[in-house]
Amino acid sequence: MTGNEARGATATGEKRIMILGTGGIAHRHAEHFTSIPGCRIVAACDVNAERARAFAQMHAIPEAFDSLERALEWGAFDAAVNSTPDGVHKATTLQLLAAGKAVFCEKPLAVNAEDAFEMVEAAEAAGVVNMVNLTYRNAHAIQMARRLIEAGEIGEVRHIEASYLQSWLSANHWGDWRTDERWLWRLSSAHGSKGVLGDIGIHIVDFVTFATGLDIAALQARLKTFDKAEGGALMGYTLDANDSCAMTVEMTNGALGVIHMSRTATGKANDLDLTIHGSKGAVKVWSNTTESTLQVCLGPDIETQTWQPYECPPTPRNADRFVIALLSGENGQPDFRRAAEVQTILDLCFVSDAEKRMLPVELPPAE
Repeated sequence: MTGNEARGATATGEKRIMILGTGGIAHRHAEHFTSIPGCRIVAACDVNAERARAFAQMHAIPEAFDSLERALEWGAFDAAVNSTPDGVHKATTLQLLAAGKAVFCEKPLAVNAEDAFEMVEAAEAAGVVNMVNLTYRNAHAIQMARRLIEAGEIGEVRHIEASYLQSWLSANHWGDWRTDERWLWRLSSAHGSKGVLGDIGIHIVDFVTFATGLDIAALQARLKTFDKAEGGALMGYTLDANDSCAMTVEMTNGALGVIHMSRTATGKANDLDLTIHGSKGAVKVWSNTTESTLQVCLGPDIETQTWQPYECPPTPRNADRFVIALLSGENGQPDFRRAAEVQTILDLCFVSDAEKRMLPVELPPAE
C-alpha cells in the first residue's frame, strides 16, 4: 500500500470513493460500488451543481461538489470514478493523479493514443492505482476462455473471428436515433464522435487481445459511413462518423484474424462474438452487457467438429477488481497502459483506411 493510500484509509480500512460526472453511467457505478465491501462512496461531483446534488441525494452520498477543484480542496477521498464525457477524461484524470488519487476511468481513456499515453505516464509516475472500465472483462466466458488458452488447451492460436454487432441504426430497440440527441451525436464527428470504431472498437479489440493473450502486430481497416438522411445531416448534426468497420489483423504469433463492428447489423442488438481456432482445439465466446456463454471444441470432438457448452464460474467485475487493487495496493487490470495500447490500434485504423494499406503496430515499451 502506498503512503497516499495509507493516509487515506478510514478507521475501518475502507477506501473512500468520489464519483466524478453524474450522467447515465454514473448511476450504475453508484450501485456497483455501494454493494462492494471495503469501500464507500463519500462524494459526487459534476459541473452541473443541481445534478450533482440530486445524484448525491438519490444514492445517499454525503457530499456534492460543482467542480473538481472544490472537491480536491476538500480532499477527503482516496479514489475517483471518472465518468465524465470522453473529451474531458484527460484533463480531469491528470488533476486527480496530481493530487495522488487513484482513478477508475470510463472508456475510452482518452480520445487518442498520444493523450492516453500521457495519462499512463502520469499514473505510473504517481504510483497510484489506475484502471479503465472495459466492461466486457466482466463476462465470465471471456475470463474462462483466457484461462483455457493460457493452459494450452487449444494449442497454438491460428485464426480469430471477432465481431461486435449492434442494430440501433436499423431498429428502434433503443429508441429512434433520428429524434434522440443521445444517439445523433454518435453519428457526428463535429460533436466528438469517432463513429462505431471509437464507440465500441475499444471493447472488441480488448476482447480479442485479452482472450488470446496476444497483441496485434499489423492491421488493415476499412471504414464505411452509410447515407442516413437527405443531405447527410439531421437536426443540426452532420452524419459523417463511420457506421461500420472491418479489420484484418495479424497477431504477434503470426495468427490471422478478422474483426468487424457495425451499428447496422440487423438482427443483432448488442452482441460480441469471438471464435478462436487453435492447433488442437477451439473456443467460442458470446457476450452482451449482462450475459455470456462459452463453447469449446476439444479432444475427440475436433474430429467431428462438435461444440460443447463449458461451465464458467462467476468472475469479479471491474469495480470489484478496482476495490481489491485499492485495498492491496497492487494495480488491477485493465489498467491505463492497456487502454492506451488499444487506443493505438483504433488510431491506426483511421490511418489504414485513409492510406488503404496494412500497417505495423508499434507499442511503446513499458518502463
